Amino acid sequence: MTQPRIVSLIASATEIVCALGFEDQLVGRSHECDFPPTVKQLPVCTSPKFEVEGLSYEIDQRVKAILQESLSVYRVDAELLERLQPTHIITQSQCEVCAVSFKDVEQAVCQFTSSRPAIVSLEPNSLADIWTDLRRVGKALGADERAEQLIGSLQQRMLGISAKAQTAEIRPTVAYIEWIEPLMAGGNWMPELVGMAGGVNLFGEAGKHSPWMNWEELVAADPEVIFISPCGFDIRRTIEETYLLTGKPEWQGLKAVQANRVVVGDGNQYFNRPGPRLAESLEILAEIIHPRLFHFGHENKGWVQL
Repeated sequence: MTQPRIVSLIASATEIVCALGFEDQLVGRSHECDFPPTVKQLPVCTSPKFEVEGLSYEIDQRVKAILQESLSVYRVDAELLERLQPTHIITQSQCEVCAVSFKDVEQAVCQFTSSRPAIVSLEPNSLADIWTDLRRVGKALGADERAEQLIGSLQQRMLGISAKAQTAEIRPTVAYIEWIEPLMAGGNWMPELVGMAGGVNLFGEAGKHSPWMNWEELVAADPEVIFISPCGFDIRRTIEETYLLTGKPEWQGLKAVQANRVVVGDGNQYFNRPGPRLAESLEILAEIIHPRLFHFGHENKGWVQL
């Protein structure tokens, strides 16, 4: 079998490819692929059509303006793809805002035909879908057995945490915030992870897209733990925007605030990447929700107390 030449156009897929042992076969990446750090040397095949700096509200408005025109949020460099001659291109069809979509890649591939790459499209809406995607990548690369071993290892780690979390006497209520302005709760696999970590998820449904919410709903629910981890933001950038929440008059009266249980997580590296590091994401949630039961050492790296 000829060695594959892989272009990954989504950060989580890059992590999957590397976890399956194919990092040396990666020949191109998206502008967001940054883990493992060694992939940063690869040619970048995509770019955003909007200014990514600024407040979450400004970014939200820019993205919505593009989508309202039925346009793609990202560009794919078809000429670079032609030069790279990939045998496989991995993309996704789950979210047009999160990463390059399947239709973007199809359009780019139509502009060149010489390498005729296989397009592998991932669609992770739930935890089960992530295992399916791992198998899909493994099958495409002729590594079915490696994929099953990776899935088994990740599931064993995560089920062990879940089993221990269920021994806790109290299950605190948790509000997972995926975007600050406007407010958005975590959906997809996040409600499942919160439950596995021993919490009661208040907003968002497993397997469904992250829902918009409003401040009044958060105040009325009065969660015992507030976890702020915007999609695509690291800890520093998130903290810069928390004043949008902490400055509200009702903030100081919330249970989570009074109990000092408001946390900022690295949404860019962990929770919003449906790949192998969801196991670490669960560890982070577990040590936040049940600090007496768990300590994995992620504090000040994957999360900080606000």
